[in-house]
Amino acid sequence: MFDTLSDRLSATFKNLRGKGRLSEADIDATAREIRIALLEADVALPVVRAFIKQVKERASGAEVSQALNPAQQVVKIVNEELITILGGETRRLRFAKTAPTVIMLAGLQGAGKTTLAGKLGQWLKGQGHAPLLVACDLQRPNAVNQLSVVAERAGVAVYAPEPGNGVGDPVKVAQDSIEYARSKQYDVVVVDTAGRLGIDQEMMQQAADIRDAVKPDEILFVVDAMIGQDAVNTAEAFRDGVGFDGVVLSKLDGDARGGAALSIAHVTGKQIMFASNGEKLDEFDAFHPDRMASRILDMGDLLTLIEQAEKTFSQEEAEKMASKLASKKGQDFTLDDFLAQMEQVRKMGSISKLLGMLPGMGQIKDQINNIDERDVDRTAAIIKSMTPGERHDPTIINGSRRARIAKGSGVEVSAVKNLVERFFEARKMMSRMAQGGGMPGMPGIPGMGGGPGRQKKQQKQAKGKRKSGNPMKRKAEEQAAAERREQGAAGLPAAAQAPQDFELPDAFKKFMG
Repeated sequence: MFDTLSDRLSATFKNLRGKGRLSEADIDATAREIRIALLEADVALPVVRAFIKQVKERASGAEVSQALNPAQQVVKIVNEELITILGGETRRLRFAKTAPTVIMLAGLQGAGKTTLAGKLGQWLKGQGHAPLLVACDLQRPNAVNQLSVVAERAGVAVYAPEPGNGVGDPVKVAQDSIEYARSKQYDVVVVDTAGRLGIDQEMMQQAADIRDAVKPDEILFVVDAMIGQDAVNTAEAFRDGVGFDGVVLSKLDGDARGGAALSIAHVTGKQIMFASNGEKLDEFDAFHPDRMASRILDMGDLLTLIEQAEKTFSQEEAEKMASKLASKKGQDFTLDDFLAQMEQVRKMGSISKLLGMLPGMGQIKDQINNIDERDVDRTAAIIKSMTPGERHDPTIINGSRRARIAKGSGVEVSAVKNLVERFFEARKMMSRMAQGGGMPGMPGIPGMGGGPGRQKKQQKQAKGKRKSGNPMKRKAEEQAAAERREQGAAGLPAAAQAPQDFELPDAFKKFMG
């Protein structure tokens, strides 16, 4: 969503690099480029003005003028101001002192409230809570049925006494759900309300009535991040008509310009609390302003990547794999282990999304977007077409075995050969890293092994006359060298060992007179 904005900001900062000092003209030009980038990203004009004012004031101060690297200081300032615009610190849910905690979802029709109720339910369940989803959208066709299906997929309970489709009183359903939650020991109630295609008095009144009936601890305004500036207008209307405590951004995986997301927190004064960045129920998490700012500036989001890895990989499994890789040349690490690791990575989400969280990946964005996720499935099919013996020891895979594996997995024979070769290379590299040797072909990192710091190389042999490649000539040279060593050992000069009947050549005699 923020690709265009990231590209423009990266290009702007690139122009600053290499400058030992920033003049007023440099700061003005940078501010102008940032302003254009934000406006093109559909950020609200008041937000852009406030942002540029802060950046210019700080960039003109001693913070930048006395810095060793002014360009880096400007990037730091922009990063900090982006975090401020996005809400500053991460806002957490407030839970009631006495259960159940009531969370009410409000927003326009099509913003994704019902799906988000299921995502929030699954997220709360993962946090150790027992959530109950309540179907109070009794107007939209099949809304109640949709919530029931989503709740089942999320593995959480649902309260839907009315069939919906225009039948039933949503305020009464909301009231009754609180008593139902208490009786069934649910500690969080998520109320899904009805929306409209646009702001109208009837929708506002119904939302206000439900609010007054259940007295929610948190009212979350769900907004489609793809609708642009209208998201800000809708948020202001809901804030004045019903009121809300936090914002949830849906459809952050879209390709819209995304400026609304940067504007809502600043304009409404309410922080973004959650973000949904995909269609799957697990593609939902708390919103961290600092991490989002880091992504926008192409500085990656390693914290989120680490958190996802910790959720997916168990410590015990990680230690087991590390011990296998640390064995002699990693030979204990088999194709079965390789397949298990690959499937664990797939559980973390899309490969392209994971790579996008690494710093500097914006420079190869096109290559990342062109990654074929089905390659992982093809690799898994090839490995699963092998016998247990072949997976344990791939060196036994010969031509006939490759043909059988290729036929079983529906790929070319060359694909099987390439996979085995890649596996050996990957195992070699990972084994070296596990043993503290660093990456092959890379200079060693101090304290991590590898390179010259790992161990002293053998002393180079002293330079001397090279041995001949001709066996006869080499033998003659070796004999001559042996004779010289014997003469040296006896302490006699070479002339003293000459035979008695030795004579100088005729040419040399003539030369001597």
